[in-house]
Amino acid sequence: MLKNRFGLPTGGYRLSQLFFNFYLLTMGSFIAIVIVADFLIATALRDISDDYTRRFMQGTVAMIEDDLFRHRRSDWAKRIKTIGERFNYKLAISDRHDIRLPPAQALKLDAGELTVSTDGEIVYRRLKNTAQILVIGPLSPEHDPDNRRFFTLEMRIRLLTWGLIGLFLAIAVWLWVRPVWRDLEALRQTARALGEGDFAARAPRARNISFGLLAETLNTMAERIQRLIATQKELSSAISHELRTPIARMRFALEMLAETDEQSERERLWLMMEEDLDELDNLIDSSLTYARFEREKPELHPVSTDFIHWLREEVEDIRILGGKLELVIDTESLPGNLRIELDRKSMQFAVRNLMRNAIKYAQSRIVVSAELVDGQIRINVDDDGIGIPPEERENVFTAFTRLDRSRDRTTGGYGLGLAIARLVLELHGGTASAHESPLGGARFTLEWPAQMPRE
Repeated sequence: MLKNRFGLPTGGYRLSQLFFNFYLLTMGSFIAIVIVADFLIATALRDISDDYTRRFMQGTVAMIEDDLFRHRRSDWAKRIKTIGERFNYKLAISDRHDIRLPPAQALKLDAGELTVSTDGEIVYRRLKNTAQILVIGPLSPEHDPDNRRFFTLEMRIRLLTWGLIGLFLAIAVWLWVRPVWRDLEALRQTARALGEGDFAARAPRARNISFGLLAETLNTMAERIQRLIATQKELSSAISHELRTPIARMRFALEMLAETDEQSERERLWLMMEEDLDELDNLIDSSLTYARFEREKPELHPVSTDFIHWLREEVEDIRILGGKLELVIDTESLPGNLRIELDRKSMQFAVRNLMRNAIKYAQSRIVVSAELVDGQIRINVDDDGIGIPPEERENVFTAFTRLDRSRDRTTGGYGLGLAIARLVLELHGGTASAHESPLGGARFTLEWPAQMPRE
């Protein structure tokens, strides 16, 4: 296990670092908000508090002032001491020049108004037109004007409150950060495994809902990459295998061509090489088409199509490949004016590949029929060949699949045509399937939802 310079596991160190960073950010923001809010509230309430203090002390000040002016000024010091014994706060008389107040409050004091100190603890009143100032306070028993007692009861309560707030906030942040860190670490490990080529790696289910979508997206991406790489490997391996046969035949034909002078034999060998070149061209074209459909789902461009006319054109275009085979098209069960939304380019791949497959295996007859069943278009391609065993009917739609029959080797093919047909039908929301044919051979069926043109 990797360790940091403190001897702690790297993962634990990163978790602690994330916790402390987030905690300091949260706590700092919280304290800043509290300080600003406390300042704003204190500022807003100061005038209210001072006004309340003035109103509250107005009667007391008037009573003390009346009492003092009933006595000689020389007796005020003794009298103020006697009066002070009746109150819980200190009373004193000071000279004006001994009182230090902010300018605004000093003006109020000189004007004869009741003035409150900035901390709201001391009340000042000028005794009529004299230079004597009546000083009342501190009003709070625990107030220390010299600030010598730092740890007052209020300060202890504040410290305890802030300590508890910090503790509870730390617990809350830890409980939030820990599952978040676990999800981030799991995603990091998965991404690292994918980067190192382990495409079977998957992110575990996220504990935090915030990372659920991210984990799902990462897993979807990994599955797609894995599927694409598997497809490319399979395609490359299969193509390499399939290329060997025509290349070997061409090499053999070239060797024979160099050793014979007979014109008929040379023509036969030239014809063999031309057929092998056509086979190579067909293999490359089919492989590229299949790879394109597997790599990215092409965007469909459906257009309003006269379905019967379109299907007949497709059959007629492929008829020449059938040679002497009887090729019949049956559309009697379809409405005569049937028009549907159809992507003609991609659906052409599917229909023609099914007919080419039937031509390879049919002995004498092929029937292409179409019907409309419960809103589904269905095209059946039947041949009178040897058919396909039930247990192999699904496998024929897998790329480069050859059934274990000698006839496959004589007729050629790479198993790509039917695989392409199924991919095309999946794009249309349909299916491609194989069944037993009424003609005795195989029936291949294309079925997809019929989308009628908008009026």
